[in-house]
Amino acid sequence: MTHSSKNELPLKNALLLLDIQEKIISPINSKDSIIKNIQKLLSAYQILDKNIFVSEQNPQKLGKTIPNLLPKEGFTKIQKMDFSLATSQFLLEELNNKKISNLIICGFETHICIQQSTLEFLKKGYEVLIISDAMGSRNNLDHQIALQRMLNKGAIITTTESIIFEICKTSDRKEFKEISNICLLYTSDAADEGLGVDLGGRRI
Repeated sequence: MTHSSKNELPLKNALLLLDIQEKIISPINSKDSIIKNIQKLLSAYQILDKNIFVSEQNPQKLGKTIPNLLPKEGFTKIQKMDFSLATSQFLLEELNNKKISNLIICGFETHICIQQSTLEFLKKGYEVLIISDAMGSRNNLDHQIALQRMLNKGAIITTTESIIFEICKTSDRKEFKEISNICLLYTSDAADEGLGVDLGGRRI
């Protein structure tokens, strides 16, 4: 069964926060900017939409999700040993039951858990949006190559503010002012730190 309608932002979205754990984050390149962008995305998404899933990679050894990067409420936590979140039957059943076709992904590390999850979700027919400035790796080259590979396989590469305002859609929406304030609050210089993907000299 395929899940993607290939339209821009189908009605049923889910935000996937992958492995935002202290021991994983500690050596990440540009981690401060990435964390700001994850906070921005999460804060806005909780206002605009629902369906949030948080994964933890081997939490007994790598620790739990950093508390200030956990959703306030109404989220599902998934513990895993596989690098790919797409092997979680529980998650796949949840996505199917809620008729979710559009996955918005951020977290760590770009070239390991995010890449493997994205490639498998794409094979299963989901539309996958990769938030390039809200994820990272220890080595920026690994981050860049993973973004290129996911893009080549059909993922959509975008940025934190771009996806926030795409979900918001209009300044007539009652939440618009609150969303704008969140974006100002978490202003980040991540775009200057090599977190985008370089496409033949063009960085996105």
